[in-house]
Amino acid sequence: QKVEGALEKDTYLSNQGFILEEDPEYQLIVDCNALSVDIENELIIIHNFIRDKYRLKFPELESLVHHPIDYARVVKKIANEVDITLVDLEGLLPSAVIMVVSVTASTTSGKPLSQENLVKTIEACDRALNLDAAKKKVLDFVEGKMGYIAPNLSAIVGSAVAAKLMGIAGGLGALAKMPACNVQLLGAKKKNLAGFSSATSQFRVGYLEQAEVFQSTPPALRTRACRVIAAKATLAARIDSTRGDPTGKAGRNLLEEIRKKIEKWQEPPPAKLPKPLPVPDSEPKKKRGGRRLRKMKERYAVTDMMKLANRMQFGIPEESSLGDGLGEGYGMLGQAGSGKLRVSAAQNKLAAKVAKKFKERSYGSGGATSGLTSSLAFTPVQGIELSNPHAHGNHLGSGTQSTYFSETGTFSRINNRP
Repeated sequence: QKVEGALEKDTYLSNQGFILEEDPEYQLIVDCNALSVDIENELIIIHNFIRDKYRLKFPELESLVHHPIDYARVVKKIANEVDITLVDLEGLLPSAVIMVVSVTASTTSGKPLSQENLVKTIEACDRALNLDAAKKKVLDFVEGKMGYIAPNLSAIVGSAVAAKLMGIAGGLGALAKMPACNVQLLGAKKKNLAGFSSATSQFRVGYLEQAEVFQSTPPALRTRACRVIAAKATLAARIDSTRGDPTGKAGRNLLEEIRKKIEKWQEPPPAKLPKPLPVPDSEPKKKRGGRRLRKMKERYAVTDMMKLANRMQFGIPEESSLGDGLGEGYGMLGQAGSGKLRVSAAQNKLAAKVAKKFKERSYGSGGATSGLTSSLAFTPVQGIELSNPHAHGNHLGSGTQSTYFSETGTFSRINNRP
């Protein structure tokens, strides 16, 4: 009654732009928030009563229509009617749900209610609808004063959405204490897909989807935008709960931040510029050389064995470490007919040159063979090497001499005596 009186008077609030806590109108608004919560709780109780009574007539209806007010309207419309097709539910429910309700009602196991139960059920439905109308009046009153109670919150989501958020949260203080992830879901209805695919169903979002900034966002970005709006709305509610900024400037700044973020998301990615080639250096680079670099190249050089292991022949299965093609394959190793899996790496040119140079030197004493002459020669390439000290001596010529005469033998003199 106080709310109706205030709506009829349409009184203006204090000229400072915000309501003081001592102002009776502010107390009325705070009471309205508490009243809206009480009405919500009362609606739940009445909904449970209607559901228990009407379960005997149509038990499947409660699983098809979840919202208490929609359920009460449908029950009042159907009443004790057996053939649902004769009842016009257009305007009360979506067309897809109406179709499912009609099909389910044709196969329901429920029976018509008695006259006494039917009267009680219809009376409960009327009471629920009256409470819902009263709640709308309260919210309309609070919505008209939201610019003064929560100017920052109203600047972001609008007065209507701010009033609904405060009403369902239980006041501005309760809304300020709530985390942003819960603010996003305030007012969200339970999804009723009615047997349809969930692939096209929208993500869960409550009253924030009615905000102007949310509606102006492209559908692909609405999920991200809703999280940002919920976070900023929670900050604005906390500012309003402490009377931090009665002018609403902080809320407008937060709204501008949200808009800039959404615009930034819609910008196309920066075009990739063609990368020019680096300017070639005219000066010759200093390349490292010497023994160290040669050793490093030798260490990382691809050996003949590695080349053979990486090569395969057509029609010939390669050998592997575990057999039957399992483990590491050996490629063409050992397929040349030698039967070996390892191939000795050929000496590089430098090592061959050094070995030849040291072989040409004579390490033994010249002339007569001495007992101290050793057949072991020490070379820096191969270590200990077994060699003949006189191998590079005066060789006999080739041809018939090397074929028919010994290299060490001499002519013997024979005396012919009678």
